[in-house]
Amino acid sequence: MIKELNDDNFLIYAANNYYSPRAIDAEEFYEELNRFKYIKRLVNRYTRGGDLCERLILNHVTILLNVFGNEPAILMLMFKLGPDNLIVIKPFLEYLRAIKAGDLDGIVADPIVVAKLEEI
Repeated sequence: MIKELNDDNFLIYAANNYYSPRAIDAEEFYEELNRFKYIKRLVNRYTRGGDLCERLILNHVTILLNVFGNEPAILMLMFKLGPDNLIVIKPFLEYLRAIKAGDLDGIVADPIVVAKLEEI
């Protein structure tokens, strides 16, 4: 049982929690893992003053939640995005009901992201 994610055990943790009935080979697994990079890139672009691609982030997060399960996907997102980007990703997790309003209490949600998601 993995208690804390790090670079050494991330891949093993991801593989142990991966479920995709349509997956044929390892290439699809690695394509799903690339979604963490895509999300991080989109969040970084937004935090540096760029546009928020809320629908694209929602799509990527939804797929991660579906193929890894809520708890593992959230843990992996927290690890891959780092603590600074969690203010942006928290509203997406709440919007998708992957976490409850009281979860991740120490993290204040970005008000612009919350407003964008309320418009959907």
